[in-house]
Amino acid sequence: MSAPRRHALLFAAQFFAFGVILPFLPAVLAARGMTATEVALALAIGSALRLVAGPMGGRLADALGGPRIVLALGAAAAALAALGFLAASGFALLLLAYAAMSVAMAPIVPLTDAATVAAARREGFDYGRVRSAGSVAFILAALAAGQAVALLGTDAATLMIAAGLAATALAALALPAGPAPPAGARGGLAGFLAPLAIPGFRRLVLVSALIQGSHAFYYAFGTLTWQAAGLGEGLIGALWAIGVIAEILLFFWGRGVVQRLGPMGLSLVAAGAGLLRWAATAFTTDPLLLFPLQVLHAGSFGAQHLAAMMVLGRIVPAQQAGTAQTLHAALGVGLPMGVLTLACGPLFASFGGGGYLVMALLCAAAIPASLALGAALRR
Repeated sequence: MSAPRRHALLFAAQFFAFGVILPFLPAVLAARGMTATEVALALAIGSALRLVAGPMGGRLADALGGPRIVLALGAAAAALAALGFLAASGFALLLLAYAAMSVAMAPIVPLTDAATVAAARREGFDYGRVRSAGSVAFILAALAAGQAVALLGTDAATLMIAAGLAATALAALALPAGPAPPAGARGGLAGFLAPLAIPGFRRLVLVSALIQGSHAFYYAFGTLTWQAAGLGEGLIGALWAIGVIAEILLFFWGRGVVQRLGPMGLSLVAAGAGLLRWAATAFTTDPLLLFPLQVLHAGSFGAQHLAAMMVLGRIVPAQQAGTAQTLHAALGVGLPMGVLTLACGPLFASFGGGGYLVMALLCAAAIPASLALGAALRR
């Protein structure tokens, strides 16, 4: 099997699992006996654990000379933890199973990105086209899980999550083994924080935090805002789907545009798309306007993701790739998303859809931050 297909299979397997986890994990936990408050607490604890476990997994992968073993063991452990939902009941046991799954899953996506970015540079294939396999799998899994849960109950979602994670472990084993870590490579805290010594990395973390964090209101309250406006479930589902489809189109066919724009240009596009998207969404719930605004997801999310992969692939030494990817995922995406999601609760309660204006301001702030990123990359 060719390298692009191996990496595409790895993305597809893990995003199949995430396509079930994102919409249906709260329902799985509730069906096994958690109250709504307990579900929220469990999800918050899982997010906190991933912020720590992700970079630790990245550092371990660099110490081992590549992400293959960490990916395989992490995905296998997460699959076993997911199966624990079938046997566990009550808050304590369910929380234990979810905590174990969260820790094991934390480095999977950033380490897959690290492996794929390195392989794309080495072998000349298009990272975006390979990454699109994950987005396609996400949509298909979410659709399939909806039907499976309707027919068979939430245990079907649990089995699908475990199957996707087990397939991820097998796909990881199909990757080539990495080289031995170089002699004298920094370990401990120095190695863990080494990417933060790179100015371009620090600028990237800020830009990603502003742009990717601006999606917090949409992810948490987009559906509630549209339901309050009277939009039907089918229409809301189509609005979510069109954003992911636009992202897939960029990943699959956007290589020429991506290469022409470069990382700073992509970040500026992402910031501009987010500014327009959130500012307009704050003032309208008209589907005729929402559908084209949702297409901007290709810019606000997709362009910034590709910019991050370009920067990390260019400025981070190979022996720090896993650490850098997981640190970026934690500090540039996970932490700001968590903090902003908490802030979005009061925003939604006070202003409804007007809370999107704060997200637009974050994207406006990302414009000068993107220019600073470009300056750092030119040095």
